Amino acid sequence: MNTTEKSIYLDYAAATPLSDKALMAMTPYFSEKFYNPGSPYLPAKFVRDDYEEKKSQLAHIIGAKSDDLIITSGATESNNLALTAVSESGKILFSATEHDSVRVPAKFHGGREIKVKPDGALDLDDLRKNLDDETELISVALVNNELGTIQPIAEIAELVKSERLRRRLAGISRPIFLMSDASQALNLLEISVGRLGVDLLTFNSAKMYGPKGIGALYHSRETRLHPLILGGGQEQNFRSGTENVPALVGFSVAAGEARSHLTSSRKNFQHLKRLFQKTLTDFSEITPLFLGNPKKQLANFSPVSFPGLDAERLIYLLESAHVYVSTGAACAASKGEKSHVLKACGFSDDIIQGSLRITFGKDNTEEDIILAAKKIATAVNSERTRLNV
Repeated sequence: MNTTEKSIYLDYAAATPLSDKALMAMTPYFSEKFYNPGSPYLPAKFVRDDYEEKKSQLAHIIGAKSDDLIITSGATESNNLALTAVSESGKILFSATEHDSVRVPAKFHGGREIKVKPDGALDLDDLRKNLDDETELISVALVNNELGTIQPIAEIAELVKSERLRRRLAGISRPIFLMSDASQALNLLEISVGRLGVDLLTFNSAKMYGPKGIGALYHSRETRLHPLILGGGQEQNFRSGTENVPALVGFSVAAGEARSHLTSSRKNFQHLKRLFQKTLTDFSEITPLFLGNPKKQLANFSPVSFPGLDAERLIYLLESAHVYVSTGAACAASKGEKSHVLKACGFSDDIIQGSLRITFGKDNTEEDIILAAKKIATAVNSERTRLNV
């Protein structure tokens, strides 16, 4: 009899398992279809055709053309490449809750943070106040990676459109672009670059049941990018290096799967969220503080805080109970840094210190969610007793 306790994974915003269909589609390109797509002989040309077909399918999912996409190693590279659209004299404005792959290079370029509201939504008044003739790029993630806040990108795009018109009438030649990191979004939101009104959009296979190590950057024809990686001139000279054919195949298949299940996935996660929050509230001796605005939050996000407790201790206790959660972005959590996202939202140190990022995935069942919520409550109650909170 197998008595091994089942592990429950609730950190899908950090990474997702590879889907079976994506793995199956990728497999031939590791063996019989291993050819370099840049080689001149027929088998390699067939691989090139497959690569271009999958790239075109991926572009179609976001309402773009194949030539509008640059395939990269992931969202971090995509974000860094997107920021090269800004000239040396141009100014970057970015949301205070952006991922570090935007914040760090933007700050290096002298960028300025734009405030957010307590639910993580961009403060549009602060954006208007900081927008001036030198601004060349505004960067706001479509979905925040810690709170799951869905940002009003289309509304920001209208502001950018008005600013372009103002500059044209005033004879100001400096361009202005809107950039959005959609890494968390493509799995659960229907995305059209035209409807969003973005000039630059980045996304990531590893967040949507595709392989790790591959992402993409959509760029409008008006942007002028500068390659970060030089060499063989692949990806229209924007990103040199032998194309990762199996990864792109898996990426495209996973994205297509996500697109075909958007409505059912959202309904399922909304149900699991309600179940999780009710169970956790019923069994916890400390009232959980659920963060973010549920009306503007991605369906599979349920960040929660237990003020006065230490989330790192809770994670340790939960790992022992085979429940895996995080305190926020994996790159920040691994360095023991406090969440800049929650700080930007104005939360107290107690709330930040006691916060857990809970994100659901397609492998979670009702039974998983109920059991995980009870185990989290048990860990919380144990810590409450230990600290006499």
